[in-house]
Amino acid sequence: MAYSPTIRRRRLSKALLRFRHQAGLRADEVARRLGWQASKVTRIERNEWKRPSVKDVLDLLDLYGISDQAVREAMAKLASEARERGWWEEYKDVLGGALPEFEAEAARLHIFEALLIPGLLQTAAYAAAVFRGGQAVSPELIDRRVQARLARQVILEREDPPALWVIIDEAALRKQVGGPAVMREQLEHLAAMATRPNIDIQVVPDTFGAHAAMSGQFWILEFQSPDDPALVYVETATGDLFVEDPYLVERYMLRFNHVRGAALSPEQSLEYIADLVKRLE
Repeated sequence: MAYSPTIRRRRLSKALLRFRHQAGLRADEVARRLGWQASKVTRIERNEWKRPSVKDVLDLLDLYGISDQAVREAMAKLASEARERGWWEEYKDVLGGALPEFEAEAARLHIFEALLIPGLLQTAAYAAAVFRGGQAVSPELIDRRVQARLARQVILEREDPPALWVIIDEAALRKQVGGPAVMREQLEHLAAMATRPNIDIQVVPDTFGAHAAMSGQFWILEFQSPDDPALVYVETATGDLFVEDPYLVERYMLRFNHVRGAALSPEQSLEYIADLVKRLE
């Protein structure tokens, strides 16, 4: 399993918050004892830091009375790994959000898309058409965005790929993004990916009518370690939204399951996609 510095930093923040609570100390008291600015402890615990200092982590463990050498070494290792840079750093100019940072270590992804093929399953031509989207965008910028999108898909090619369960509204499959030839290639790619043992794709037909996810797309990401709770990603017009509250994550999972019940089975969905391909020939 590949690891993400972002996930390591998130885990580290949660652990340090837990240790402070166990020690019965307030954040401002910790900052005062260590001679830090008052907001530093809060930023650490909210995971608002980029490159954790191993020394800072060990100083906090000393203050919290954490003497177990195995725990200290594990926390120092987390801090060290959290300082590394992921592949996405190379594409920060075109990757607007943190989704790839969490995808990198996800063990299971549940995705609902209403109007688009999910980015992890897009072809280069389809992605370029999406980025173009009728806007005056330079070919160079489009090419770079496509490169970043394809780089995300590498997680599906590794030896231990995540389990991917995708539900797509029929509207996303019928919309001829990029024209008939581009869409045919995209549908053929979707059908090929659906035959992989770790990937399930289901289609919600128009004939079903209203369903539980009419409000739009969302991703649920689950991780292998119990120290990394699941989260929900929602893309908006103004930025990314990550939902970590366990109750709300469970609500999204319930919504996903409702939509799954409205969708064609994976086998029926594959037949439906094949039929769409024939219509575009």
